[in-house]
Amino acid sequence: MFESLQTGLRSALKSLQGKAKLTEANMREGLKAVEQALLEADVSYSVAQDFIEHVAQKAMGEKVLLALDPTQQLLAIIYQELVAILGPVDPAIPLRKDVTILMMCGLQGSGKTTTCGKLAKLLQQSKKSVLLAAADLQRPAAIEQLHVIGQQLGVPVYSEPGQQDPVVVCQNAVAKARKDQVSVVVLDTAGRLAIDQELMDQLVRIDKRVQPDQVFLVVDGMTGQDAVNSAKAFNEALELDGVIMTKLDGDARGGALLSVKHVTGVPIKFIGTGEQLDALEPFRPEGMVSRILGQGDIVGLAQMARQVVDEEQQKEMEAKLQSGEFTLDDFKKQLKQLLQPGLMMKMLSLMPGMGDMVKAMSGMNAEGESKRIVGIIDSMTPQERRSPKVIDPSRRNRIARGAGVPVAEVNGLIKQYDTMAPIMKMMAGKGAMGRMQALQDIQKSGMLNPGARMPKVKGDTGKRLTSKEKADLKKRREKELRKKQREQKGQKFDRRQDGDVA
Repeated sequence: MFESLQTGLRSALKSLQGKAKLTEANMREGLKAVEQALLEADVSYSVAQDFIEHVAQKAMGEKVLLALDPTQQLLAIIYQELVAILGPVDPAIPLRKDVTILMMCGLQGSGKTTTCGKLAKLLQQSKKSVLLAAADLQRPAAIEQLHVIGQQLGVPVYSEPGQQDPVVVCQNAVAKARKDQVSVVVLDTAGRLAIDQELMDQLVRIDKRVQPDQVFLVVDGMTGQDAVNSAKAFNEALELDGVIMTKLDGDARGGALLSVKHVTGVPIKFIGTGEQLDALEPFRPEGMVSRILGQGDIVGLAQMARQVVDEEQQKEMEAKLQSGEFTLDDFKKQLKQLLQPGLMMKMLSLMPGMGDMVKAMSGMNAEGESKRIVGIIDSMTPQERRSPKVIDPSRRNRIARGAGVPVAEVNGLIKQYDTMAPIMKMMAGKGAMGRMQALQDIQKSGMLNPGARMPKVKGDTGKRLTSKEKADLKKRREKELRKKQREQKGQKFDRRQDGDVA
């Protein structure tokens, strides 16, 4: 997802690597490259300009430590500003005691009819009854498609063969939903290849006569600036309540995602990440920005895992967590349950630092993806699976040869385990809801966010230090902290009182 934007941002931030501190000169240089990456990803020019201005103001206002890594500092600010652009978002759909009416609109080819089915499935998971209304009378195939989707989901579909007025179809669908005591009715309205007045007049009539509780615009995430323009036109006519962005599993460059909310003020409430009817996710700005920056999305991964792991597996994992254990054998058991088409790749893409492995596995089918990773784990000894810390370079080479994969894939798997294991152990003894809350707390705390590393000071090279070097380094950190605290209070740094360390 957003590979071109990820690559562009990483390339832009490389210009700051190796510099001792963040100055106005090198920060401007880095931001110029960031702006170019955004524009190449089809982000609106005005959005890119505003974004760079806000980032520059924050970066120039930071009291940066003398030897703070400028790449991490700027990355943290970029993360915060991207979240600000995309949020806040509440993906919840407010439901009435009577029938809740959801009106879907959008251009042809945006995936509107399929998204109606995805939304119906999402509502089914919340134990809500749904009625789909086939009100796209411009395209007969859309009516047939909606009936097929309804059969797959076990959801009733209302249509009127021969009816020429979509307003009548919508009104009668709502009446039937009330009669049958259905919780939610989803109206699939007509689209066009391009925006025209006839389309807008038709949608306005439905809006006035049926008075839907929520109006969602379905936008193709691969259309770039055209998505922004169509969102503006629909919002001016209908006052949208939210946007559902589709096809984000393809080669979408990310421009539409970043531009729609900023330009229209309409929040993105859901995103489509595949063709299957369960491939609709509530939109979380923090998770999406982490994905854009190549940092994964641990909370999104946990939510997806809860949906695909059955009750018995949850109990087994609960027992493991209560004992504070999470081994590679446990990881393997979970992987063997993830053979649904495309599911493995989705979950890997949500894991921090797994971008290269996802690319390497992009051409494999779901079964092949699972067997490849399971093969790596099976090539380990029982001791290695229980305690991956014993896997030194020679063992990694042996495991790679045994699994028939490059050593880099073994390294990537172990790296991912090193990220996940402490988190799983930290959640030991918590129930399912407690684990989810813990993951959300971890995400909010910044532990998994870009730029969340401890700031370095001069002399901190990352090498193994002697006792004296550790003591000196501790004193330097304490001095920098006192200096920063005094600056925040508007006081001068006193060498004698605060201790100047050479």
